[in-house]
Amino acid sequence: MNKLTKSLFLILTISIFTSCDFINNAFTYKDTTEGFVETLIKEDYEKSLTYMATEHDGFKNTNLDTLKKGLSNFRKLIVNNFGTDLDYKFMTANKTFSTVEGESTAPNTTKAQIEFSNDKEFGVFEIIFDDNSNKIYNIKTLDIKESIPNMTIFWLFGVLAICVPIFNIWIIRKIKKSDLKKKWLKYIAVIFLNVPAISYSAVYGLSFSLLTFQILFGISFSYMGYLSSAWTFGIPLGGLYWLWKLNKKTETETTENGIITE
Repeated sequence: MNKLTKSLFLILTISIFTSCDFINNAFTYKDTTEGFVETLIKEDYEKSLTYMATEHDGFKNTNLDTLKKGLSNFRKLIVNNFGTDLDYKFMTANKTFSTVEGESTAPNTTKAQIEFSNDKEFGVFEIIFDDNSNKIYNIKTLDIKESIPNMTIFWLFGVLAICVPIFNIWIIRKIKKSDLKKKWLKYIAVIFLNVPAISYSAVYGLSFSLLTFQILFGISFSYMGYLSSAWTFGIPLGGLYWLWKLNKKTETETTENGIITE
């Protein structure tokens, strides 16, 4: 086994274990948030504290009675805006490293977003989790209160978006079977020239971007809660151009064959 193969195998192994750890943490973050909020709603503030990283250095000088009063105010914010019967969905989790002061996540913490909803509306919790205990270090609601979107329209738009990579793959196969020269240049045109881009967000609807390229066969997809669910596809200009060229070439050859026959 050469060095390159060993390196690739090591990267693959690390990626698999990292992905498994991330998925496990995603479930943990959601369950912890759900448990914390449900105990808040029941006004069991003592139990709510068990979901918080009170052993963290940041809580050293915190008076627990004062903290409970803060939790009571936080409960009122949630209940007054969304009620007491909530569903929860994991959205994202990340660590940010930045040279700009205040933009990096604190050491040994992870920032996560958990979506919560009632029957009509949804909001988003932004939570800082302590990496050592996977408990809540800080939690707040983002300034979001949106109506739950119609996901049927979202998935129907996805059917339209999926047609783009199917079309591009079909064109690439036609190019491969043709007698065109430098086919790799044609493949690149089909893969990269998917512009302008049309997007559909589950919450904000349709949008159009004139100079946004969609590579990898012209489509992108995100499904992380209602807020971050979106389809984007590029108009397959490269594929349409080479479909026109191939059809024109076929018509020319047919005409020439007809003249020779006559």
